[in-house]
Amino acid sequence: MKNINQWLLIILIPCAFLFACEKMENYNEPASTDMTKPEVVSNVKVENFNGGANITYTLPNSKNILYVMAQYKINGVTTRETKSSYYSDTIMVDGFAKKQAYDVTLYTVSRANVKSDPLIVKVNPDTPPYLLVKPTIDAQPDFGGIKITGSNPRKANLGIILLGFEGNVSDVIDQNFSKLETIDYSVRGYQPVEKRIGYYVMDNFGNISDTTYKTITPLFESLLDRNKFSVYRLPSDGVIAYGWDLPYLWDGKTDGSSNGWHTAPGGAMPAIATFGLGVSAKLSRFVLWERPDGSEKFAYGHGNPKVFSLWGSNATAPRDASLPMSAPEGTVIGDWINLGNYNYPPPPSGALPIAHTAADNEFVKAGVSFNVPLVSPKVRFVRLSVATTWSNGTFAHAMEMAFYGDAR
Repeated sequence: MKNINQWLLIILIPCAFLFACEKMENYNEPASTDMTKPEVVSNVKVENFNGGANITYTLPNSKNILYVMAQYKINGVTTRETKSSYYSDTIMVDGFAKKQAYDVTLYTVSRANVKSDPLIVKVNPDTPPYLLVKPTIDAQPDFGGIKITGSNPRKANLGIILLGFEGNVSDVIDQNFSKLETIDYSVRGYQPVEKRIGYYVMDNFGNISDTTYKTITPLFESLLDRNKFSVYRLPSDGVIAYGWDLPYLWDGKTDGSSNGWHTAPGGAMPAIATFGLGVSAKLSRFVLWERPDGSEKFAYGHGNPKVFSLWGSNATAPRDASLPMSAPEGTVIGDWINLGNYNYPPPPSGALPIAHTAADNEFVKAGVSFNVPLVSPKVRFVRLSVATTWSNGTFAHAMEMAFYGDAR
């Protein structure tokens, strides 16, 4: 009996597999042989929103309905098609280029892929997001480049397209797509000479705003010489641990194979490192290299800074000051001013910090750049003040820091 059962399994499993394959091969065939033309939807209502509309309806009383399809032109040229299953009573149409009336043609489609007669519905979408955002976009000179700012309160997926000119010929020099509510970034790598630029906003449907043209002169920027940096230890600084002393923070080694800066566990937070730049400079930005994965998984964990601030002083011998866990940008405490508050970005992959990917670790190893506000004063000394680490521990560490700005 046992042998018979085994032979039955050997015979039945391939048969079942072949049957499944046959079903899979025919999945595109109509689910019904009923070729009756379905009725159109009824009780149609339209709810407009920015750049689109939701259309609600009542389906025909038929079990043979598969979906409702909408066809429409979003800009006079491009035709879009959206579908909504028979489980729903609403279909969304979006991507319209302007605030105006548009025709949307609705079809009811049966399980035999038979379409109903067309039903034309008028929609009147409000101003699309890309046109709402465009007037808020501004381009201003920045250190080594151009600073782009704006507001995207609806968090639409939009792109800011930046053009550069050589004579009368333009070329795209940067594209920045995001859903961020606040638009604030810089495009760098330009000398402090006049540059003609243009910029426009584009959505993911291919709609494009008008272009604004400007002539901008980027501000001078250079990498500060790390050979001039020096230890300037203050009583409220974090206690050094494991031989990871402050000079390792500017030794040019970033890959995690050597020492960095490390404070002792159990210390008070914020964990602070103070050092001199060797010059009086108006800072434009800095790059922070956190500790990457090595023999253990350190990236997005351990003592790597998550929430931190940068303080500065232009005094020749600044006095110690007890820094708070947080303070508004521009706050002055003794000889020190808050130059900015920062959050280290989460893993680019979208994974949880504890489950970050190899690509996330490469992002950490490459270093992350943070801008210093243009209104910040010149400074000779800086304090890295770490309020929170990725492990929420009582110590902090980092591999390297580099600073850019104008020390002239």
